[in-house]
Amino acid sequence: FCSISSPDTAITNNDVRQQVEKFLASLGERRDVLILPPDFTRFHSQAGLITRYISEYYNFTPKENGNGSSSDGGGDEEEEQPSTPPAIQIIPALGTHAPMTPSQIELMFGKELSEKNPNPFVVHNWREDIVTIGHAPAEMVSEATYGMVNEPWPAQLNKLVWEKRIQQNVNNGDSTSLPPLVISVGQVVPHEVLGMANFNKNLFVGVGGVEAINLSHFIGAVHGMEKLMGRGQNPLRKILNFASEKYLQDQLDLWYILTVMGSNDTTGEVEMKGLYIGNDVQCYNQACELSLQVNFNLLPKAPKKMVVYLNEEYHSTWLGNKSIYRTRMAIDDGGELIVLAPWVETFGEDGQIDKLIREVGYVGTPTIMEAMKENEELKSNLSAVAHLIHGSSEGRFSVTYCPGKLTREEVESVGFQYADLDVMKQRYDIDSLKDGWNTEVNEDGVEDEFYYISNPALGLWAVSSRFDDDSDTTSSSKKQSGENTSIANNQKASDMSGGVGGWKQPP
Repeated sequence: FCSISSPDTAITNNDVRQQVEKFLASLGERRDVLILPPDFTRFHSQAGLITRYISEYYNFTPKENGNGSSSDGGGDEEEEQPSTPPAIQIIPALGTHAPMTPSQIELMFGKELSEKNPNPFVVHNWREDIVTIGHAPAEMVSEATYGMVNEPWPAQLNKLVWEKRIQQNVNNGDSTSLPPLVISVGQVVPHEVLGMANFNKNLFVGVGGVEAINLSHFIGAVHGMEKLMGRGQNPLRKILNFASEKYLQDQLDLWYILTVMGSNDTTGEVEMKGLYIGNDVQCYNQACELSLQVNFNLLPKAPKKMVVYLNEEYHSTWLGNKSIYRTRMAIDDGGELIVLAPWVETFGEDGQIDKLIREVGYVGTPTIMEAMKENEELKSNLSAVAHLIHGSSEGRFSVTYCPGKLTREEVESVGFQYADLDVMKQRYDIDSLKDGWNTEVNEDGVEDEFYYISNPALGLWAVSSRFDDDSDTTSSSKKQSGENTSIANNQKASDMSGGVGGWKQPP
């Protein structure tokens, strides 16, 4: 329906409102609308604002002042709005994240929706509210994992989403009935597990079950992060697309509103660069193309040394290994990643995960997979396995952690190198370093170049060669024998965390 994009200009709130209203008007009257936005960890996606615009178009809530509403200069053209509001429900796509707090809901979706009575927000319960609607065949999983896992992938959804099936709601003898409308809203951005976030991930992961979530994390990790990141089409996405086409496309009146967000070159403020509305993979593919231009920091050459600083948000390697995820496509073979981590004091976000990390370590895919054969806890916690693989350099580069509250013995026991934080902070003074290329004089008096990143959450760094189809940068899983690995059916979610590299709590 809509494709507006430019890496160099911003899409205004008024532009967004007009496109959303035109789109909804084209669909005609509806009596039942279900919206699936992301949670607070994607606050900057503008999904909250778009959700509000949908609600206001249907007269479910009155228009609010500010952010492009009709009272602040918006709306040269206003679509005719329905006189009778439909029933609207909103399920934030939590995955296994913690539920949004009332203050987060108000900040993201506005005061009117947050105070609406009855409350339109439904908390996704990945333990109890799930239905398995089908499976992607084991052959697809086997292909994605180089033969290491030969089990079908369960396509799981929140029951409320599945209840919106067209057949179930229209063919009931009432010729005047209208099909429920399901709108998935979210941001396309490079993603550690799926290559690119959103599209059907918002359904099968965001409002999916822990078995599907953990197995998708595991498949992505085994396939190799460096073979997935930034690629909209990959074996794991192929599995989700298969499930979409087979189980969702003809069953739900499902539409996607996708955004691509980037930073203003002058102010640094986050702004919308792309808006796409459609009901198939085309709008996702177009969003991926723009995101690759906007959200990757493509470097002209691969740094031999990268230095990353972790602020007070990062108190564990579960979170702090974002320094590895976000830089591994840039760092040169044989290079070194130095992580300045003053607040890191543990490995896992909870006792169980911390124990598993200490037992196994970030020691490379082959060794981790071997440990999984004997460890029942790992078999039932595939998100932990994925985290261990994602945090492993696979021997391609070294990782030196400089934690404030972990000992040398602890750091080296999980496969990282250790350096004293005070010594390294004197060497790399964060107050004088600039983001990007810097120089230092080595012990031989020679000037060396290194690349500094003050916050790894703010970007993804790569060199263009990593996107070559014939790149030698692959998962070491590919080099294994393809021996089949068994996994447990009763999967566990990591307490207080959103899976691989998740938040302890939504910020």
